[in-house]
Amino acid sequence: MGGIGGIGAIDGGRIEAMIAQLKAAAAKPGGGVEAGAPAQPAGKVDFADALKASLEQVSANQIEAGELGKRFTAGDNAVSLSDAMIAMQKASIGFQATVQVRNKLVSAYHEIMNMQV
Repeated sequence: MGGIGGIGAIDGGRIEAMIAQLKAAAAKPGGGVEAGAPAQPAGKVDFADALKASLEQVSANQIEAGELGKRFTAGDNAVSLSDAMIAMQKASIGFQATVQVRNKLVSAYHEIMNMQV
């Protein structure tokens, strides 16, 4: 099963690098945009594709955790308790984060729908 580090996955190192870039941009005067610097076009990211990839990754993590749990319970010596527990925690954290994103999207939708036009 290729649930960990699959296509579209964002590992901890990439997240830390993104946070460092955001902090560096926030520390620059003028919101991180240098005067006279040519504007570089941002890479086009489709929100629906990014959301779908994230959901698929969460699903893959849950499936992998379930399989590792079953294998450990069945007595497979290739699976340690720590591997099964770590996979289950990763799946749980991923699911909780997905629920929080969903809650924020619903909240934003309601806020937009309640705006006066």
